Amino acid sequence: MTELKRSLGLFDVTSLVIGTIVGADIYIAAAFGAGFLGPASVLAWILAGVMAMTIALCFAECSSLVPQVGGPYAYAKEAFGDFTGFIVGWSLLIASWSAIAVFPLAFVSYLKFFFPNISLTVQIIVKILFVLFLTVVNYFGVRQAGKANDILTILKIAPILIFTIAGIIYFILKPSILISNFTPLAPLGFGGLGSALVLIFWAYVGFELVTVPSDEIIDSKKTIPLAIGIGMGIIVLFYFVTNFVIIGIVPWMNLSTSTAPLALAGFALMGALGAAFLTIGALLSISGSDEAGILSSARIPYAMAGDGLLPKFFAKIHPKYGTPYVALIIQNTVTLIAAIFGTISQLIILSVFTILFCYLITCISVFPLRNKYSGGFRLPWIIPISGILISIYMMTQCALNQIIVGTILILLGVPIYVKYAPRTEIKTVQRDIKLGRDFFSKQVQLDRIFLANFLRQLRELIKRI
Repeated sequence: MTELKRSLGLFDVTSLVIGTIVGADIYIAAAFGAGFLGPASVLAWILAGVMAMTIALCFAECSSLVPQVGGPYAYAKEAFGDFTGFIVGWSLLIASWSAIAVFPLAFVSYLKFFFPNISLTVQIIVKILFVLFLTVVNYFGVRQAGKANDILTILKIAPILIFTIAGIIYFILKPSILISNFTPLAPLGFGGLGSALVLIFWAYVGFELVTVPSDEIIDSKKTIPLAIGIGMGIIVLFYFVTNFVIIGIVPWMNLSTSTAPLALAGFALMGALGAAFLTIGALLSISGSDEAGILSSARIPYAMAGDGLLPKFFAKIHPKYGTPYVALIIQNTVTLIAAIFGTISQLIILSVFTILFCYLITCISVFPLRNKYSGGFRLPWIIPISGILISIYMMTQCALNQIIVGTILILLGVPIYVKYAPRTEIKTVQRDIKLGRDFFSKQVQLDRIFLANFLRQLRELIKRI
């Protein structure tokens, strides 16, 4: 097995930034800020994007110094040793599994548009079937799913783009509706800004996946930070315009109580047909995002088991299909239980709190990694300092009960580390990771997720014309 040889330019890395962040989140998170800030929640989308961009640049510097698969787990391990690396990896695992559990809930929320009187028992059955289907798909591999994803990419992005364009035209024809729904701009004040930011920030999570090894990128010192800046700028604009249109069409009071905000906005703009159109897009996008997230998240315990930090069965690979089937089954069982008993907001806040802990340690890791390794690119010191302050601030804005639960879950990793730290590393897993055979890395390198592939296909179309 030879090492991956790729020359990623600015467009490629920018596409990675966009593709790994923009997914089904916009279908879920669009209504979150309205209940805390009213129409002013559109400003929170910009602020959350700037915060995410700051932390993403810290990830980029760490990646240039430690070009290894594993993200914050690898950076913390190199900066502070095995124990810190494990705790960060454990937190990343909690965050990933919490995020995965959101999607069955979101799927049911949008499914209610077609079946509004669906009973609680049927909702649980749908969640079970949803998770079971995606487990089976990932168990047998994703090559077939990857082919279908090329077609579904346009189908996933098209509903939102059409809705946004139609909304802007609608505002031009009826500006009074826009003015009415944005007046007053901040009826609730800005006391709920922190709570809104925590939920909205979830839509930007994923930038840590784009910090691919710098030796695969042309002129990485310039390309990575520039790509992050351009990519995050496009994402912030995309999120801002989409939410601007949603709030301009639907009164914020109605939006704040909706579990399917795009369906509600689609109905307000284009009637039942528009709601159905956006609901189908949401169901496709939610399924696609969870399908991709399930297998990539299963590689986290796979990598940690390879270091001897988790039971060896997490590192078992199916002899025929080459998938981490044991990790998949355990992961999806846990996330299904969470999806049955948890709520969307609870799971998102838990995911954000634990992922922010990973971000905090990564931003701190910038300084010891600078001293330990040469090369890479150097950010102005104010950026990692800002990343540290942002992470701390955002963690303190989570609900108290979620802070307690998140802290307890993170601390549960301590006895696990004590038990498994002395275990021998699994050499085959270590070799797979070093050679780039890890699916987590491949999934990023495929660059076929949501808006990124849409932009790539658009560029190819323009070239042909």
